[in-house]
Amino acid sequence: MLYIDHQTKKYDGKKIEKLLRHVLINDEEMAYELYKHELEELLEEWKLSMTKDNDSYLFAVTENSGDVAMVLIEKAEQVHIQVHINERAREKLKALWLGAYERNMMKLIPIFASQLAKGEIPVNGIKMAVVA
Repeated sequence: MLYIDHQTKKYDGKKIEKLLRHVLINDEEMAYELYKHELEELLEEWKLSMTKDNDSYLFAVTENSGDVAMVLIEKAEQVHIQVHINERAREKLKALWLGAYERNMMKLIPIFASQLAKGEIPVNGIKMAVVA
């Protein structure tokens, strides 16, 4: 998919929900150009938020004109941050939510779609519990 800004076609929440389901559940392709255009510039802000909230991971999804992009930020160590983009982000989240990814996404996608339809980018922090 190639991200093209055609006067930004607006999709309603149901259409966005269907699109997110195809991309996030059925593993369809994501748009790198959309990541560059809408998500990349927010990385530093999100990294600061992760530190403040003590999140282990943070992910965000966006949609524009039928294209979808995703980013997952991972705090690998105290000072090391790794950024996963689009398909790599989806695969990393699947590994984190092993056995629960689809169920979690089916709950989250309607919320994401509603936020995106309002022009908001859904951002979600994940805290990982250490089991002793």
